Amino acid sequence: MGKIIAIANQKGGVGKTTTSVNLAASLGVLEKKVLLIDADPQANATSGLGLDVDTIDVGTYQLLEHTNNAKDAILKTSSPNLDVIPSHIDLVAIEIELVDKDEREYMLKKALQDIKDDYDFILIDCAPSLGLLTLNALTASDSVIIPIQCEYFALEGLGKLLNTIKSVQKIHNQTLDIEGLLLTMYDSRLRLSNQVVEEVQKHFNDMVFQTIIQRNVRLSEAPSYGESIINYDASSKGATNYLSLAKELIIKNS
Repeated sequence: MGKIIAIANQKGGVGKTTTSVNLAASLGVLEKKVLLIDADPQANATSGLGLDVDTIDVGTYQLLEHTNNAKDAILKTSSPNLDVIPSHIDLVAIEIELVDKDEREYMLKKALQDIKDDYDFILIDCAPSLGLLTLNALTASDSVIIPIQCEYFALEGLGKLLNTIKSVQKIHNQTLDIEGLLLTMYDSRLRLSNQVVEEVQKHFNDMVFQTIIQRNVRLSEAPSYGESIINYDASSKGATNYLSLAKELIIKNS
C-alpha cells in the first residue's frame, strides 16, 4: 500500500520543489518505487527532472479534470525507480474550472485510487498557496511534509498552514498526519540559522526531522541541468542530506 505525502508550504522559496525532486530521487535510489506528482503550475519539479514542459499532453491538469486517468499521465524519468506526473502552466486555470464542481476537493484523491498500490511512496509537490490545488493535495494525502527555511520569517505563516491542515483534517481528511517539519537552507555560519533551528525544535520537538538540509551550491545548480542532486553530484552535501532524509522517512514508515 503506497503512502501519499504532500510537500506543502504557502510561502514560496522554502525548498518545496527541491525537496520533492531530491527526496523522490533519493527514495528511488534506496530501491523504493516512487511517483512524484507536480501540482504546481510553475512546473519546476517537471523541468527539474529533465522533462520538457512544452511537450506535456497529459498531466496533473487532466487528472484533476478527470479527462484522463492517472496511468495515462505517468512518465518515466532517468532517475532509478522514479516516475512523474508532470505539470503545465494550464494548471493555473484549474481553480476556476473546478469551482462549481461537486466534491471539487476530492478530484485528486479519486484520480489516485487506481495507482496508489503501485508505489511505495507518492510525493506531491504543492503550489505556494493554500488554494484549491493544495487543498486537493492535502485531501488526497496520508501525511504532509512542511519545509521551513532557516531564515528570519521562517515561522511566519506556519500557523496559517497548520490551521489549514487542521480544517482539512476536520472536514475532508480525518487521517491526514503531519509527517514532519523539515529545516532547509541551513547555513551553520549564520547565527540566525542556528536560532531558527533552536526555535523550531523547541516549539515542535518530535515533529521536526533530524535531518537538516544545508545550503549547497550544487543543490541549486542541479535543476538547471534537469537532474536531481543524486544524478548531478552524488558526493555533494545536498545529496548526502536528501539521502539521509529518505532513510529517516523509510525508517519512520517501516
